Amino acid sequence: MPHTDSRPPSPDTASQDGDGAARPGATPRWERWFAVRARGSTPRTEVIAGLSMFVATAYAAVVVPGQLAKAGMPHGPVTTAVIIAIVLATLGMGLIANLPFVIAPGLGGVALVAVTLVGQDHVPWDAALGMVLWSGVAFLLLTVFGIRDLITRLMPLNLKYAISAGLGLYIALLGFRDSGLVVAKPDSDSLTLGALSEAPGLLALGGLVLLTALSARKVPGAFLITMAAVTIAGIPAGVTEVPDHLFGAPDSPGPVAFHVDVLGALKPEYFPYIFAFFVSEFFSMTGTLLAVSGRAKLLDADGNLPHMRRPFYVDSAAVIGGAGLGAPSMTAYLESSAGADSGGRTGLSSVVAAGGFAALLLITPFATLIPSAATAPVLMYIGLNMLGALRNVDFSEPTAALPAALLVATTVFFGNFGTGIAVGLAAHVLVKAAAGRFKEIPWGLWVVMIPLGYYFYTLV
Repeated sequence: MPHTDSRPPSPDTASQDGDGAARPGATPRWERWFAVRARGSTPRTEVIAGLSMFVATAYAAVVVPGQLAKAGMPHGPVTTAVIIAIVLATLGMGLIANLPFVIAPGLGGVALVAVTLVGQDHVPWDAALGMVLWSGVAFLLLTVFGIRDLITRLMPLNLKYAISAGLGLYIALLGFRDSGLVVAKPDSDSLTLGALSEAPGLLALGGLVLLTALSARKVPGAFLITMAAVTIAGIPAGVTEVPDHLFGAPDSPGPVAFHVDVLGALKPEYFPYIFAFFVSEFFSMTGTLLAVSGRAKLLDADGNLPHMRRPFYVDSAAVIGGAGLGAPSMTAYLESSAGADSGGRTGLSSVVAAGGFAALLLITPFATLIPSAATAPVLMYIGLNMLGALRNVDFSEPTAALPAALLVATTVFFGNFGTGIAVGLAAHVLVKAAAGRFKEIPWGLWVVMIPLGYYFYTLV
């Protein structure tokens, strides 16, 4: 379905009476702002989609502060800072870009800050936040000059299909790991089957069966029903931990907000880290944006998202502002696909999800109520269904098939969605060149190969 350009209503076009209320028969304000009906949705559907996104991503309010606390940041203040950053960024995605996404600190970027920079290399956390901020500045400059959407449009169509499949496989793997159905072998990087008799795995499998049945019957709110059912069933099974209290005033974010060492982050030895933040989050955001928008049927015939610069502006501002608040590596969450699969098509879903996170400021313990076994069935169901995008790749053509397959495989092998996309792009250029099909390689991709080569060098 083509994208409808939805902008805030102006006094000249709004049909209102003297006190500002809409006249009978006038287009509702929410329709003028979000174009809900124009995109084939309804307010009820958008609310359900927003709640599904919130429930699927609420764990970020617990997991992210916990990781940052290990880096020496005060736990209470950083929890408040993270939630505020999520609320503001997700509202921006809804009100400015009019898209159904939750924007929150990416777990990969948070791990790079907490584990690698602070834990292993003993970099002060305020300098690490400064590195993230500078990567956001780079995002913003590339967006202003139109380079981000240019690179996105230069991506071959076969890779855009593979991005959706790669994201799906990665999401499904997260679900299997969160439920304990798949675990890492001791002293090994390989994965193996988990204990199927354990309560989390059984609940997740039961939830997957329930979700499939509800979806087949087209029951509205299937994701919410499934997550609620597994959460409740997890109480007697000891999987759902009921907190002692649900209400409590949030801590002040003062000890972490605006404590960013902007100049200290510019030391020459820190440049590879800044570049790693930049490339990984660049492709992660781009891939998530395309894949989830595809699930929401918002892409055009070429696999591009109309008005793509708007979400890129929001993303850039979120990275900069999040680092300033103390919430590093803000990006679109993979679990936003729960909203798209619930029928969410507009930014109204994001506004509802942002409202859910705002409520967490007063009931933060509620986020701990939702076990990973409850979100795992949603991740597995959505991810496995996204693999269907591969049927659009021409596997009879080796120069199209190999880069697409590498993108999907390396996303899982490296455990990094951004790196998978980078491998797919590099493989596309190299394979086409080796086959002598230079006319099928846009000149812009040759330019992109330069920073990609440096990025791969930093991974060694």
